[in-house]
Amino acid sequence: QVQLVETGGGLVQAGGSLRLSCAASGRTFSNYLMGWFRKAPGKEREFVAAISRSGGRTYYADSVKGRFTISRDNAKNTVYLQMNSLKPEDTAVHYCGAKETGYYSRSATLYDYWGQGTQVTVSS
Repeated sequence: QVQLVETGGGLVQAGGSLRLSCAASGRTFSNYLMGWFRKAPGKEREFVAAISRSGGRTYYADSVKGRFTISRDNAKNTVYLQMNSLKPEDTAVHYCGAKETGYYSRSATLYDYWGQGTQVTVSS
């Protein structure tokens, strides 16, 4: 099993930045494709970004492309989400997920492990 812990959320004004971190423990971190998802009140959990096991490939939702950057440090067992130019519609609980097999997916149901989430609130 993999245990995931997200940190870095908070309250920020529109246009500001936050950097989320997701620390993993348990099995070999580099064996897992990693993704960030978010869930706003009354909405389904939605894909934000994903990164391949080596970190060589990244994928983004259209809504965050050009504003968010996903990265990972396999030596530190950590994946990051740098969020710039934040908007009120980015307000949500942000979760990291780990996918053990196969290629990247935008479907949350295909990820095997999840953290507890970290709240991001963007004020207008």
